[in-house]
Amino acid sequence: MSHAWAPLPLARISTLFASADFPWWVAGGYAIELAVGQPFREHEDLDLLILRRDQAAVRSLLGEWDCRPVDTTGLLRVWKPGEVLPMDVHEVWCREDIDAPWRFSLMLDEADGDTWFSRRDSTVRKAVAELGAQHDGTPPYLCADVQLYYKAKNVRAKDEQDLNMVLPTLTKRQRAWLAEAVYRTYGA
Repeated sequence: MSHAWAPLPLARISTLFASADFPWWVAGGYAIELAVGQPFREHEDLDLLILRRDQAAVRSLLGEWDCRPVDTTGLLRVWKPGEVLPMDVHEVWCREDIDAPWRFSLMLDEADGDTWFSRRDSTVRKAVAELGAQHDGTPPYLCADVQLYYKAKNVRAKDEQDLNMVLPTLTKRQRAWLAEAVYRTYGA
């Protein structure tokens, strides 16, 4: 099984998810670039955030795609249509078929009604309606403050670059939410 990545272009992701009747967002570095309004670095992969409660709809939408949850040991196994993923699965790699490179990773996150909460710290919350943004012609993407919160766990050079590029675009409200969430979860 190949572990090569060739992320789908964002336009193809938008087409693939056009009929989705659930919220989804481009996440990771691509979300930061969408918030900034321009590409500024290379990407090894493409992350999409979905709510765990929508996993059956996502799996149905992807039909014959080869989708493999990453288990706690880092192994990839087949995600069968109709299978409910256990709570310790937070990521699923997806590709068109077993011979194709990986195209995107689904990140599963939590929600209680209309409120999203972090799987890392259930006290870090935001309205689901405030999780994303979208500009004309872009797919929906995870708001920068939530994306930076996730990037704050294990900061890498690319995460520093993302922070420096997007920080000037954050509102005072987003900066306050981010500071509180990072302090609450990571103590820094």
